[in-house]
Amino acid sequence: MDKKMNFATCSISKALITTLAGIGLLLVLIQLLDSLCPCASNLSFGLPPWQQSSSASTVQQQVISHIVDNSLPIAGKTTLALEESIPLERQDTLLSSEDGSNSPYANSSSVTEEESQGVQDGRQLQPYGVAAHLFVHLGSYRGGPRSFATVGLASKPLHVFGTPGFDCEWIPARSNTSVIAEGSKMLPDWGFGRIYTVVVVNCSFHTDVGTDSEGGQLVLHAYSGDGFGKPVRISALNELKGHYNSSRFIPPYPYKYLYCGSPLYGSINPSRLREWMVYHAWLLGASSYFVLYDAGGLHSGLKKVLDPWIKLGRVKIESVQEQKKYDGYYYNQFLFVNDCLHKYRFMADWTFFFDVDEYVYIPPGESMDSVLDNHGASQILIEQRHISDKLCLLNSDNITAGDSSTWGIEKLVFNNVKKGHRWNRKYVINARNAFAAGVHLSQNLVGKTVRSNGYKLRYYHYHNTISYQGELCREYIKLQNDSYVLFEGDPYKYDERMKALVGDVKEFERKSLGLQLDMSV
Repeated sequence: MDKKMNFATCSISKALITTLAGIGLLLVLIQLLDSLCPCASNLSFGLPPWQQSSSASTVQQQVISHIVDNSLPIAGKTTLALEESIPLERQDTLLSSEDGSNSPYANSSSVTEEESQGVQDGRQLQPYGVAAHLFVHLGSYRGGPRSFATVGLASKPLHVFGTPGFDCEWIPARSNTSVIAEGSKMLPDWGFGRIYTVVVVNCSFHTDVGTDSEGGQLVLHAYSGDGFGKPVRISALNELKGHYNSSRFIPPYPYKYLYCGSPLYGSINPSRLREWMVYHAWLLGASSYFVLYDAGGLHSGLKKVLDPWIKLGRVKIESVQEQKKYDGYYYNQFLFVNDCLHKYRFMADWTFFFDVDEYVYIPPGESMDSVLDNHGASQILIEQRHISDKLCLLNSDNITAGDSSTWGIEKLVFNNVKKGHRWNRKYVINARNAFAAGVHLSQNLVGKTVRSNGYKLRYYHYHNTISYQGELCREYIKLQNDSYVLFEGDPYKYDERMKALVGDVKEFERKSLGLQLDMSV
């Protein structure tokens, strides 16, 4: 028994002596290193910044304490147990990064000879997520026996700085042989796009497709143009058997006039939209059709105004509230005017593009047919008259504030006549001759464009009134000997042409709907 105890004592003594010798040797090395490189006194041994010691003596004490505490023979173990002395969440901080910093996320891989010489091959860029889609499809429409138009959105930076493109494919329903054509793209939003820009893709095949009425499929192959990745296959249009009808592409068309509206958004005043709708239904007559796009502004008050016209078959609402996911110009206005152009291009002789705070005007005694047809043009630009949104006439028959029986176009009668200012125009177009639509005009069409002279065809713009909820008359002017006034630095001229038509328009509403809507809707 004594021999065994002596043997155990001897073994422990040897281990202790070995440990102390190691400590002594380590201290000698530290002192030698400190004499050769003074900065070594601040060595932190890979510890995080908040645990670094500012003196060599502190470091030495930490090392001695660590070796003593972790080198005693436990269950036969005599090696240093670094992993046992430092929590797991801090162990990775002991690894130095490639640049020598002590980062919790440092790379523990060894540095190759090439990397140490400043040469590193095979590094990769790893993408995550998608900032903007290659293409966002809204609709595809047949334009004739061998042509189609596709309307959608795409990444604006890609189309401005890259070379993306489209190929078109027609796949017949009863044949294994498809027809291929290169797509022709147009960007009709004049560079106003934001994250997304509007893209109209024209597919014109070298031969008629689907004219056998057996049906088929239009497929777009969209590619980014960067040489990487495969084209994206887009099933753009499925044409059912018996759907093709060549007669729809030639006159007579269902209507004389079609209105393509910009998106409805925000808190539109029902009274203003009611006046606008009744007026243009009266102006354009029974052979007219109105397409409005709801971008989130069709609230219950507007539905009350529009429902009677929807029931009469005069108005259609396209719900496009999902557009808010895609950041384009002004609630994607360019997107929807182009969708309307192509979806309804064979619905009417003429297609109008203007907003719901704008009123088209022709003089009494003139007809819209004679005004438009006499130009012999594909596109007619309509001149603007800019009306004050707050200035009203003060006289003995002054309008009472809040009077719901008096329409806005009766109250606002002052036209801004500032010289040298070019007011925006709107337009009416022969849709068959246009490949894409803009907000103020089309730049993609065949045939000539003419400007109206403003006498026979104009529009009155009641800017800032469509969403205003209060009394429109906020400033009153009393005319003197002439019809000109100066207000807020601009000259205005009294203009009662629209006011003079209101009586006939109200009577038309009564006869058409059998009632007059309450202006308080």
